[in-house]
Amino acid sequence: MSIFEYNGSALVAMVGKNCFAIASDRRLGVQLQTIATDFQRIYQIHDRLFIGISGLATDAQTLYQRLVFRHKLYELREERDMKPETFASLVSALLYEKRFGPYFCQPVIAGLGDDDKPFICTMDAIGAKELAKDFVVAGSASESLYGACEAMFKPDMEPEELFETVSQALQASVDRDCLSGWGGHVYVVTPTEVKERILKGRMD
Repeated sequence: MSIFEYNGSALVAMVGKNCFAIASDRRLGVQLQTIATDFQRIYQIHDRLFIGISGLATDAQTLYQRLVFRHKLYELREERDMKPETFASLVSALLYEKRFGPYFCQPVIAGLGDDDKPFICTMDAIGAKELAKDFVVAGSASESLYGACEAMFKPDMEPEELFETVSQALQASVDRDCLSGWGGHVYVVTPTEVKERILKGRMD
């Protein structure tokens, strides 16, 4: 088993019309043993920027703490919030710095940039960015997420339809992966509000 799949995870970010959704499962396991069913994988950096971190849970928490530290320094120096593109470059540089002993994480970054344009990207453990205009996935359920998102995605969805689509894709995918599941955690972000919802899923 890959070290990236040790704790199990499922992450997806999807773009809508001037909005985006980012969703994850809630299971924390040690291989096939479930440890917790309310584990947080998605973190809010500021009102319009979120990061989800899949992979090894301990590394994910360490990486998040380092990113919060860097973002706070940026805010103090620049007196403004970081743009999603800038934050993606920061995460990439931080991961590449540790390329010879990497954090075993695969981050998914989603945010609203200038003119409320949604930005999503993911990267590997050494910070190689992969930008997308529709959706990005990560975690042990990523293969089934690709299939579900490919089938369900359509451009310019309104926030409610986007929530429905991303939730259905997540639920369908985690049912096909025994290392992730136990419900879902979905954020839908528009220029004016952030909606957070907890999904109930199969509890096995």
